[in-house]
Amino acid sequence: MDYGKGELPPYSAVATPDWRRRWSVRRSRSLKFIALACLAFIVYAQWRQIESRPKGALVSQLSIEKLHEDLRVCSKLRSKPQDPIGLGRERNARYVDGHKPTLIKNATIWIGQPSEGTSAEDARAGKGFSWINADVLLEYGLIKEVRKGIDVRSLSSDTLVWDAKGRQLTSGIIDMHSHAGVDSLPGLVGNDDTNEMGSNITPYVRSIDGLNIFDHQIQVIKSGGVTTSLVLPGSSNNIGGEAFVIKHAVGKLDGRNETSIADLLADPDRNWRYIKMACGENSKRTYGLPGEHGPTSRLGESWEFRHAFEQAAKLLQTQDDWCTQAESVGVEQMSSYLPQDLEWETLAAVLRGQVHVNTHCYTVPDLEAFVDHTNEFKFPVRAFHHAHQTFLVPEVLKRAYGDSPPASALFADNMWYKAEAYIGSEYAGKVLYENGLTPIYVSDNPVLNAQHVVFEAAKAFGYGLPYHAALAAVTTAPAERLGLGQRLGKVKPGFDADVVVWDSDPLSVGAAPVQVWIDGTAQFDDPVELKKPFTSPGPVPEVPAVADEAVLASDVVITGVSTSFLSPEFQSGSHARNSTVAISNGRITCVGVCEEELEIASKSDTKIISLQNGYLTRPFTVFGSLIGLNAIDAEKNTDNGGSPDVFSRGIDGLAFETKKLHYAAKYGVTRAISAPKYTGQGTHQGTSVGFRTAAKHALEDGAIFADDVAVHYTLDLSAKRGSTSISNAVNTLRHKLLEAAAADPSANTTTTDPYTEAAFLAKVVDGSLPLAVSVHSADAIAALLKVKKTVEKAITSSRGTGGISLVIIGGAESFLLADELAAANVGVVLSPLLSYRNGWDQRRALTGAPLTNGTAIDKLVAAGVRVAVSIDEDWLVRDVGLLAGIAYKNSQGKLSEKDALDLVSDNVYEILGLDGSDDATEFVVFEGSPLEIGSRVRALGSGVGERVTVFV
Repeated sequence: MDYGKGELPPYSAVATPDWRRRWSVRRSRSLKFIALACLAFIVYAQWRQIESRPKGALVSQLSIEKLHEDLRVCSKLRSKPQDPIGLGRERNARYVDGHKPTLIKNATIWIGQPSEGTSAEDARAGKGFSWINADVLLEYGLIKEVRKGIDVRSLSSDTLVWDAKGRQLTSGIIDMHSHAGVDSLPGLVGNDDTNEMGSNITPYVRSIDGLNIFDHQIQVIKSGGVTTSLVLPGSSNNIGGEAFVIKHAVGKLDGRNETSIADLLADPDRNWRYIKMACGENSKRTYGLPGEHGPTSRLGESWEFRHAFEQAAKLLQTQDDWCTQAESVGVEQMSSYLPQDLEWETLAAVLRGQVHVNTHCYTVPDLEAFVDHTNEFKFPVRAFHHAHQTFLVPEVLKRAYGDSPPASALFADNMWYKAEAYIGSEYAGKVLYENGLTPIYVSDNPVLNAQHVVFEAAKAFGYGLPYHAALAAVTTAPAERLGLGQRLGKVKPGFDADVVVWDSDPLSVGAAPVQVWIDGTAQFDDPVELKKPFTSPGPVPEVPAVADEAVLASDVVITGVSTSFLSPEFQSGSHARNSTVAISNGRITCVGVCEEELEIASKSDTKIISLQNGYLTRPFTVFGSLIGLNAIDAEKNTDNGGSPDVFSRGIDGLAFETKKLHYAAKYGVTRAISAPKYTGQGTHQGTSVGFRTAAKHALEDGAIFADDVAVHYTLDLSAKRGSTSISNAVNTLRHKLLEAAAADPSANTTTTDPYTEAAFLAKVVDGSLPLAVSVHSADAIAALLKVKKTVEKAITSSRGTGGISLVIIGGAESFLLADELAAANVGVVLSPLLSYRNGWDQRRALTGAPLTNGTAIDKLVAAGVRVAVSIDEDWLVRDVGLLAGIAYKNSQGKLSEKDALDLVSDNVYEILGLDGSDDATEFVVFEGSPLEIGSRVRALGSGVGERVTVFV
């Protein structure tokens, strides 16, 4: 059909069908459809095949074995350690096969916990604690039995039996802050591995990698009853690295199978990990360099902490995400290994609760900032160390993250050595305990000698911490904070067999071990036992009363004075055991019955003080410290200063009314003799001044009792700073003295300036001033004795007669020349009383029982050397009487109480050729023996003014 151009065919117009053509078209369309369907199927199949494969093109390159290993790590990452069990073990993991059982019989035992049934409240108050009489069986490195009457016939035939003879037995002492082995003694540059100072944030370093097992101090520490120590990195870094708990048994001599660091570990299974962090002065002083790197402030330190925790938190999150995914889809589906970063691994473990954090923090700003960090990043702190100001902010500590507030790891009374240690209190432990917190006493060895860390607890008891809490502070409390409270710190079945038998109450002055056992093995083959009177322990001692408020009074009457050590005119005659001391206008007017004075006092407003066991003594004198010339050891602005190039007079640098002087007077040190320092504390150059510690200024009447006491030089190791060598320093001193000896004594060479070095040396060679030399080494002392002999020969040659009055200050090795010193009439002022070989020039010092038979003072006294005792660090002004007490208690009867007190009073003046104090106006009244823990100064005649200080 035709139709016009552009016209559509009508719907009714249907062409006649062409069947051949229609079939061709349909077949073409079907083939296309089939082809498309096949293509779609192929695409679908390929897609399914791809979907079924592990994701990622690199899957086949990952180790399935490593991925499974990573998955096992996930389980460890998510697990939190538990304190390892004690009871239930058959043997201690540290037990060495073949060691015999030991039965300790007839011991007086401090279990370390109250009797069964005591409530928690009563226990905290000290109820239920007591010393008990029993036997202790040690076997397989464990305490197996603690009870009376263990029959040796019921034990194996090879059991060793040791008779305690009623003496006191405690668990081994635990020092929770030590650097033994990493800060080895004597101090040498090559052996110092205390701090990794390549960076401020070093959580990745470990104290165990630098621990010197041959550090002799490890053995010295053990000789003080310390069986376990937490060895920490130092405090230069905000995050210093991992710490490790060790026991003080090294090698075969101490009963071990091998000599290795790993063998020292207290918990071989390493259930808990430990880390050291530090706030405050040290980091900013060590790393702060303005404009280059920080921190330069506490502000910067907080950022350093938070930034480090942030990195650790990121690692933790990526690890958790990986572990979650791997557990969900299977490790075969993972495209990467578990993220790991050695730099932040330890800190991430902190955030997982697997690492016990120990943080060096002194001040309130540091403490509060770190508490904030714990809550921001959600990790607990086991203890703040040093912690001088924690007693001021107990509520801040209670805000720290975790189930229990941090403990405070303290010194008893060591302070003032830097700005952040300036605020502190000897009563800190008492205050913390009363606020429901935990005080722990530590050494920071070698800052303090850890051999005597139990003495820190003893002093804390003297400052008012209950007896049971003071003992706990070096036994159960650190054990619990280390996560080892089911194994260490108590004398109970199931606990490690670490025990100590003492020669006297461990919280008494001069207490020393008779024997120490670690893992059931006695540590000393032939221990020295001092001969001391045995006193059977009675009830737990009461907390000493605190008399801390000071008032001034012109007239005072004191009753109950049992002992007087003043001159005969102030002795109490037949009334010695219960005398009265009457004081009027600041002077003692009566010692004895004093009926008239008592009657007048009772009818007036005169203060009457009643004492139990009062002691009337001369005041203490410290010679050779820096008190009066320094307020804060590390702060230049509070220090008089000194230099090897300068010879000066102490009197010209005196500064009064400092904390050091206030506490000196408060604890009975009313007089001091101080010289300018040569380089640092314990070194001297110039002339010393004698002054009274209670004076307000140098012009106050009585403030100065001697303008120039002695001429001082230094021949210890620091002498090399000014003279390049010890030999040159000795030669220079000899030359100066020989020049002075050669000068014409009739020629007045001091008219122009009587205060020059030459003028004072002229007084040395004419015998009017003593020569005091600070020196420790026996070799240097020998050289000095030769100098004395040479100069005295020159004096005799030029003047016919004369000699030098020589005094040794320091004297750690002086005992090696005891006979020579006595023959040369040379006096020795031991400073410190007990050296622990912390310097190379003290390496031969005697550390005392049970390692050595006596210390330097015993040898010097036996040889007839004139001896006094002083302090090498100013914080010890509180402990002067106790130092004399140690000498007395450990003298084995060679010293009387009077002899011991003379070590810190009369002997100083005898050695220096000075007149002593006026007994009428300078005196101290103690309640209790000043040689014992817990004594208190109750009245003080300072020698300044007409009033006495009374403590009520």
